[in-house]
Amino acid sequence: MTDPVVPLVDLGWQRDRIAAAVTAGWAEVLATTAFINGPAVGEFERAFAATTGAAHCIGVANGTDALEIAFRALRIGPGDTVVVPANTFVATAFAALRCGANLRLVDVDEDTLLLDPTRLDATAAAVVVPVHLYGQLAPMDEIGQAADGALLVEDAAQAQGARQHGKALGSWGQATATSFYPGKNLGAFGDAGAVLSNDSELAGRMRQIANNGSAVRYEHELFGFNSRLDTLQAVVLSAKLAHLTAWNALRQQAAAHYDVLLAGHEQVRRLMTRAGNEHVWHLYPVRVADRDQVLARLQAAGIGAAIHYPIALHEQKALAGLQLGSFPVAERAAASMISLPLYPGITEDQQQRVVEALLHALP
Repeated sequence: MTDPVVPLVDLGWQRDRIAAAVTAGWAEVLATTAFINGPAVGEFERAFAATTGAAHCIGVANGTDALEIAFRALRIGPGDTVVVPANTFVATAFAALRCGANLRLVDVDEDTLLLDPTRLDATAAAVVVPVHLYGQLAPMDEIGQAADGALLVEDAAQAQGARQHGKALGSWGQATATSFYPGKNLGAFGDAGAVLSNDSELAGRMRQIANNGSAVRYEHELFGFNSRLDTLQAVVLSAKLAHLTAWNALRQQAAAHYDVLLAGHEQVRRLMTRAGNEHVWHLYPVRVADRDQVLARLQAAGIGAAIHYPIALHEQKALAGLQLGSFPVAERAAASMISLPLYPGITEDQQQRVVEALLHALP
């Protein structure tokens, strides 16, 4: 199979721009052999916390662990109910189930595919998990009002750098989890993640849980597991963090250009950006009829389009025994969504080719 003419994501463009910083940073790690919990980890944690305005950042192994660690630090377990949107990656649900919690789903808004606070039933729920999808924040004020006293844990894997009414991710919940999977707006060269909090006691518990429940070597006060941010990945993340604002601006420019190219084509439905949101465009999703046929035609034309997500959460086989209910908006989204190529460095000529191929692929 030949490489696509326009890839879904071009990580090489970013790699080339941080190569010198990463080489120098890795050389220092290799020289000092500080492979676990080296100084670069703490430096990144402090820098990322400052970027978001959070008081505390704990680097962990991946985004799924970040969610589970937040739940466990909040003492969520058997008998507790965790509410998540039906349109999200399965890890949001798995993290709650790994704690032994009950799962309750809520459908999403038709125009944004973010958690719909008007559908939110938080009765007797311990935690509500707003998921910030595609690069914009869920409606946090409305969710907070509808949460009925439940705790909030933000899932911000797709929203590094996003803001709502000037406030960064992590401004509403007790904790915020994020992933630094390579394709994210802030991505490592492998798996990595982090949890954020403004609560010092909670942050301390999260750090202990991520370190096998230990704050002092060989003393394990809490149940935990090994989920540490690798020092080499911390070097990569610090190098990329210095470019995050500029690279998000390039994403915003590319999304605005897609908006222009697709204007007037009503058969291609774009998602709405909520008022007050500063969208950082992790993805550029559109909705079309006969999605699978359109996707096949795009890929045949060399366009690296993809689907996020082709199966709604409640329809996943792994969750089949949970009797979660029916969520029609999420189901319609799963059947109609396509993510178009978008990344820092995509050119207007490439975008023109994507849109021409998309329009040609429509039924």
